[in-house]
Amino acid sequence: MSEFVTVAPLSDVPEGSARVVEVDGVSLAVCHVAGEGVFAIENRCSHDDGPLGEGELVADRIECPRHGALFDVRSGAPKTLPAVLPVQAYEVRVEDGEIQVALNSAGGGGE
Repeated sequence: MSEFVTVAPLSDVPEGSARVVEVDGVSLAVCHVAGEGVFAIENRCSHDDGPLGEGELVADRIECPRHGALFDVRSGAPKTLPAVLPVQAYEVRVEDGEIQVALNSAGGGGE
């Protein structure tokens, strides 16, 4: 069973936006995809460690602000070069207006 940790109020991450949060020494890019829910991935581009949470969120993909690699925020899979390796995706849930992430398990998002 996954242990969820509250990382932010849902109101801090409006639809169509991403925010960087730090929890238990882990930096996450928390992304709120319009019509799909909230997702969390590692806040580190697999190409050169760029801060993904500072990139532009377009639909279900976030663009690394350094070299433009796109990642699927649901799975962490790279979608364009120069990235070829995935980043960690985390299981997410929203409870009572709070975004919660399971740092001990990979998974998708939800709302």
